Amino acid sequence: MKFGVVLQTNPPASRVVDMMRRAEDAGFSYGWTWDSHVLWQEPFVIYSAVLAATSGLTVGPMVTNPGTRDWSVTASLFATLNDMYGNRTVCGIGRGDSARRVIGQPPMSLASLSSAMSVIKGLAEGREVIHHGQPLRLPWVRDGKLEIWMAAYGPKALKLVGEQADGFILQTADPDIARWTIGSVREAAKEAGRDPASITMCVAAPAYVGEDLAHQREQLRWFGGMVGNHVADLVGRYGTDGPVPHELTDYIAGRAGYDYAHHGRSDNPDVDFVPDAIVDRFCLLGPVSAHVEQLRELADAGADQFALYLMHDQEEETLAAYGSQIIPLLG
Repeated sequence: MKFGVVLQTNPPASRVVDMMRRAEDAGFSYGWTWDSHVLWQEPFVIYSAVLAATSGLTVGPMVTNPGTRDWSVTASLFATLNDMYGNRTVCGIGRGDSARRVIGQPPMSLASLSSAMSVIKGLAEGREVIHHGQPLRLPWVRDGKLEIWMAAYGPKALKLVGEQADGFILQTADPDIARWTIGSVREAAKEAGRDPASITMCVAAPAYVGEDLAHQREQLRWFGGMVGNHVADLVGRYGTDGPVPHELTDYIAGRAGYDYAHHGRSDNPDVDFVPDAIVDRFCLLGPVSAHVEQLRELADAGADQFALYLMHDQEEETLAAYGSQIIPLLG
C-alpha cells in the first residue's frame, strides 16, 4: 500500500511546503491538497513550490472540478508542472462541492465531468481534443503524462470511474463502503472492456494517532459533516431505499444544514448530527495498532493507497507516527 498526505492550503504556504517535504521524508509518495480557491489559497501556485522542495513526491488536488477553471487552463497547469518537474502530478477530480457552492454554483453534471476528464488528460498529454466545439492542442507538450483519479460515491459516478478514470478516490475509510464502491468500479471496468487492475484505488480519510478516543472523535467529527454533503445529494437522487448502502446514508437523518465558512475545520459547529460510530467507521483513530488493523482491512478490500487527511490539533505528531511506525509495516 502506498501513502499520501492531504492538506488544506491554509496560509502561510511555506508550512504546506514544509509539511509536504516532511511527508516525503517520512515515506509518503503522494502529496494532495484541497482545491477550493475562496476558502483556501490557490493550490496550483503552491504545487510548484512543493515540487521544487521534493524529489519524488507526486502532487495534485483532492479534488479539483470542471467548473471553476476552463478545462484548457487546468490542462495547461498540469502540463506546465509536469514539464518543469518531470511528470509528477496527478489530477484528482470530482463534480465539485465547496469550490462550486461557495461561489453560488451547484456541482457539475457527470456528463460535464466525463468530457472534462477526456479534454484535460488529452491536452496535458499533448494530444488534440475537441474543446468548445473546435480542435485544440497544447503544441509545447512533450512526453506529457497525466493520470485522472475521480472521486465518487453513487452508482452512476462509480460506473463512470470504471469506464474512464485512471484512479478512484473514496473519501471514507469504512471497509464495508470501500468493498462496495471498489467492487462497483471494478465491475463497471469489466463491462467497459477495461482491466480493473489498471485503476488505482485510493481511500482518503482523516487519521489521528493517540490514546484519547473522545478527544480524537471531536477533532475528526467534521469529516462526517463533509461527507454528509455528498450523501445528502445521493439521498436526494436515489432516496433512502435506493442502491446506496444504508451504512453510508442513514446517519444524515438529523442533518439540519451546513455552513461552508466552517468547511473542513475541526471546530465545525454544524456536525453535531454525526454520531461517534460514524467517526470511528469513516476515520482512523486510536493507537498505532488500530490504524494498522483498519489499513490492512482496507488493503484487503482493494485499496492501493491510503491518503491521510491532516486537519486536527496533532498533525505533525500523526505524520511522524505514520512515518516511523505505520508505513514501514504496510508500505
